[in-house]
Amino acid sequence: MDTGCFAAVNPDMFKPCSERGPPQQGGVPPVKTSRTKPEQSKPELAQVVTDSRTGRRYSKGKLLGKGGFARCYEMTDLTSNKMYAVKVIPQNRVSKPHQREKITNEIELHKTLSHKHVVKFSHHFEDQDNIYIFLELCSRKSLAHIWKARHTLTEPEVRYYLRQIISGLKYLHNRGILHRDLKLGNFFVNENMELRLGDFGLAAKLETVEQRKKTICGTPNYLAPEVLNRHGHGTESDVWSLGCVMYTLMCGNPPFETLDLKETYKCIKEVRYNMPSNVSPTAQKLISGILQKNPSDRLSLDQILNHDFFSKGFTPDKLPPSSCVMVPELHPPSPAKKFFTKVAKSLFGKKKAKVEKIPCEEKDDKDLSKLVSGIVKSSINRQISYKTVGPNEAPSTTGQLVSSVPLEQTPAEEESRKSISRSFKGTMASSAEPCEDVLTPASVTELALKVLSSCLATMPSATRNPPCLSRPQTFLWVSKWVDYSNKYGFGYQLSNRSVGVLFNEGTHLSLCDQRKTVHYCLTNNKHFTFQASSLPEQLRSQKQIVELMANYMEQNLMEGGDLHCDEQTSSPPPLLLQWVKTDHALLMLFNNGTLQVNFYTDHTKIILCKSSDGSYLLTYISRERVSYTYLLSMLAEMGCASELRHRLRYVVQLLHHHADA
Repeated sequence: MDTGCFAAVNPDMFKPCSERGPPQQGGVPPVKTSRTKPEQSKPELAQVVTDSRTGRRYSKGKLLGKGGFARCYEMTDLTSNKMYAVKVIPQNRVSKPHQREKITNEIELHKTLSHKHVVKFSHHFEDQDNIYIFLELCSRKSLAHIWKARHTLTEPEVRYYLRQIISGLKYLHNRGILHRDLKLGNFFVNENMELRLGDFGLAAKLETVEQRKKTICGTPNYLAPEVLNRHGHGTESDVWSLGCVMYTLMCGNPPFETLDLKETYKCIKEVRYNMPSNVSPTAQKLISGILQKNPSDRLSLDQILNHDFFSKGFTPDKLPPSSCVMVPELHPPSPAKKFFTKVAKSLFGKKKAKVEKIPCEEKDDKDLSKLVSGIVKSSINRQISYKTVGPNEAPSTTGQLVSSVPLEQTPAEEESRKSISRSFKGTMASSAEPCEDVLTPASVTELALKVLSSCLATMPSATRNPPCLSRPQTFLWVSKWVDYSNKYGFGYQLSNRSVGVLFNEGTHLSLCDQRKTVHYCLTNNKHFTFQASSLPEQLRSQKQIVELMANYMEQNLMEGGDLHCDEQTSSPPPLLLQWVKTDHALLMLFNNGTLQVNFYTDHTKIILCKSSDGSYLLTYISRERVSYTYLLSMLAEMGCASELRHRLRYVVQLLHHHADA
């Protein structure tokens, strides 16, 4: 969990409309009324609170937000270590029946909601001092915080967020619920850059026109004309607010913002706003179609999604975390992305298998921003090889890294910034005239493609795998990996616990024999071995990077399977020649001819290597991290279960495309 975690709760959500402060994203404050009361003093919350019904105890963490009615704290369940955002409401603030009813209604409404883009309600309880409402944490804070750092977002980003907002909003409207307070501060962003719609303090059930509530509530800059005119709330009022949100994200300020509240209300009623010239015509047309004075003239949510702004514009599948503070570099999907998506869907289906969320052995890490401290960065030149072979984004897992000095950007953030649509490839440098007996990425690819294609061509259909080797020959494979190529390179740990890094400029450094021996490779055929204690000065900064990646993987990542071997010190470990990331898998090629493919979704793996007698062995590591090694000739003769066959087909497709790239 990032240290900057923020609850999926807006501090202003605790205040009634008449008491809410200035909108988080700027603008004039709402009108104060005679009902406004100064904030009453609240007793200090105990460090540990207990649910008397269940006996569960929760440890109070940092304060996440506060408002007129309540405060929000980070809390940890001492039994499960699960963390929540907990809204704490003092009993003396809900002593009156209408106050208690308001909180009760909010709880009863929110607990019935279950949608990907709605803040998750967990549970609640109360004691003699407080009411505790447990909600999910959203570590990327809210769109208000992103807006504050960025001021304006690009059109692909706006489409990305609006699609998720509309998805959550359609869910609410289909259930007859009006949100009534849509604004940037109520759209929360989780660790994976997924948006959650939250704060249901002003939400209400949809009524008939005659029964609609005439109360003016919400945030001034986002109020619809019919709300100000006391004509009541309908779904169209939420749509109006959505248009104001879109305008704010694209233009840098709310459409009707002025220095005077009365003037703001007048502009809203007259639908009077200025459109910056740098906003695209399709975006202008969509905003205009939403901000219509007559509710019946406004576009519906489905019409918004079918508008040219969405249908003819690129929407990224994911945004990098770096986009919270800086403009990401986004590109429409390449033909290769479509190719791999089509192949993956044909082999594995559209839905990803649900797997248990446990610490993973592989990492395209967000927390690695704290990894490197005091390293001589100038010694490493960046010469990264790119080829268009598919989308680059690997699903990331989360982890906590104990370190101190932050870098400018994290690996996943920088990697995503470079391209949403390109696969990323790192390649070891080689001499212009490599020796004939030195394997290259191309030769490893060619050999693997040949034997796997031949195996699949002769393989009969089967419902289960053939008998696996009871005592397979020991071989080395990648048990953990971490992508830090935005600055340094790609790190990995082998099954004998030696660690290597393929640096961006093509050199390779490995630590073996419990880090006492250093193997350094300038090119495929120029190899050097040093004792760590007598390493040349010019290699020490690279060794430090390898050590830090090794420590990170050791402390944070799980082993990728049950295949282990003793550390070998007599000869250099196999060197990673090339790695390629697509949308579904990571391909790694080694100078001993070994090929390994790791599938992100379920952490299964395919490893192809040669045995000492020259025959090919194929190892499949299941999602349970159990390994099965087969003679490839046996698979060709007896066939295998569909789970393994599908993965072999994908590997062949990947190698074909890689060879042609």
